[in-house]
This record gives sequence, structure tokens and C-alpha cells, in this order.
Amino acid sequence: MRVSAIFAAVLVALTALSAPASAKGCLKGAVVGGAAGHFAGHHGVLGAAAGCLVGRHYAHKHARANPNRTGAY
Repeated sequence: MRVSAIFAAVLVALTALSAPASAKGCLKGAVVGGAAGHFAGHHGVLGAAAGCLVGRHYAHKHARANPNRTGAY
């Protein structure tokens, strides 16, 4: 019980210190990757992580191709 309380306190402290991140592409990729990973052998978390990376890559690629466009991807 004591270990989980310490873990929760450390987690809250780390969350408070972290910088905000741009999630363009990550959320959409994580949803698709998580669903694909779930159906491909119950690896939803791994699929979500991979989907987030791929989504960020494509969002960054899209932003480089259209530098004058502002707004949501």
C-alpha cells in the first residue's frame, strides 16, 4: 500500500513538471494503432505507441509540405 502511494506521488510530481506536447497526429494514430494491435494478438498498448509515432511522423511531414497552412491537421 505504501509503495503505491509513493508511486502516485512521484507520478503527480512528474506530470506537473512536464512540458505541454503537440499531439498533432498522435491521437488519431494511437486510436488506429491501438485497435489494430488489439485485434492482432492483444497488443493494444504496443499498437497505440507505434500508431502515435507514425501519426506524428505523417503530421510533421504534412506540415513541412504545407508551410503556409495553419490550423488543425
